[in-house]
Amino acid sequence: MTKRRLDPSFYRRDALEVARDILGRTLCRRLAGGTLLRGRIVEVEAYSGPRDRASHAWPGRTARNAPMFAAGGIAYVYLVYGVHHCVNVVTGARDHPAAVLLRAAESPDGLGSASGPGRLARAFGIDRSLDGASLTGPDLWLEAGDGVADSEVGVTRRIGVDYAGAWARRRMRFVIRGHPALSGPRALNRRARTITPRSR
Repeated sequence: MTKRRLDPSFYRRDALEVARDILGRTLCRRLAGGTLLRGRIVEVEAYSGPRDRASHAWPGRTARNAPMFAAGGIAYVYLVYGVHHCVNVVTGARDHPAAVLLRAAESPDGLGSASGPGRLARAFGIDRSLDGASLTGPDLWLEAGDGVADSEVGVTRRIGVDYAGAWARRRMRFVIRGHPALSGPRALNRRARTITPRSR
């Protein structure tokens, strides 16, 4: 059964709050031919603004990261190593560049793996053509679903941001604990701390 789409007010909050609350929501992608792909989000990372040295926004505004400076509720899609697309949900207020990277989801309708941000984008047919697309539009959106209880949520440091100094150690990656689609080192996932209510 189709659930209600998340509206812009969901995204126009702090990136850490949105990241935690995206877990368990359904990522939906309608392809050009009309096929609808749907998968439950199980792993994300928050990038919390211009002071976050792991964020693309830290050096300032560029042509590439311009979508991060929009009001929350659009997609920020970029290419890594010229090969892999990554999809982010832009959060917060206009001119405060913050986003949530979607790292893993349950496979859309059983089609391949959606573990890791590049595989997720590929499985859902997401590429640079959706950079800046509204998350309330016809091609890409999130459905409300039932969310995830705090007892099921784990937090860890982010992956692949060792260059970010102290920011690399901050616990800004949120996962559904024990889910088989999680990316990243198994040891890191095993050490994921359970969050406590309101510790967002």
